[in-house]
Amino acid sequence: MFVGKIDDIEKIQVSAPGAANAIKQSLIGPAQGWEGWVMRLFTLESKGHTPRHSHPWPHINYIVGGQGTLFLEGKEYTVETGGIAYVPGGGEHQFTNLTDKEFSFICIVPEEGDK
Repeated sequence: MFVGKIDDIEKIQVSAPGAANAIKQSLIGPAQGWEGWVMRLFTLESKGHTPRHSHPWPHINYIVGGQGTLFLEGKEYTVETGGIAYVPGGGEHQFTNLTDKEFSFICIVPEEGDK
């Protein structure tokens, strides 16, 4: 069992090539008892983005706050608070914040995706 607060979870600057102004927090995963999966919170600051990339595992996303875009398999989608997305394994994707306010989303991946 695990109960916590986002404010108490370590914030890690995403340093992957192609990322800018992106922070990751690993909220729940094996360390909290959820074997095989990890729920992360990404916060993209003004003009921030994740790298444009693909990987073999799928992930699901829920937009917690703000507005941005999701590039997915050659098409760009506007996403905002309350939005959801499924990114299939192998799908090229990138989240971008085009505003001056924070854009944040939950991303759930298999454990191998949080290494």
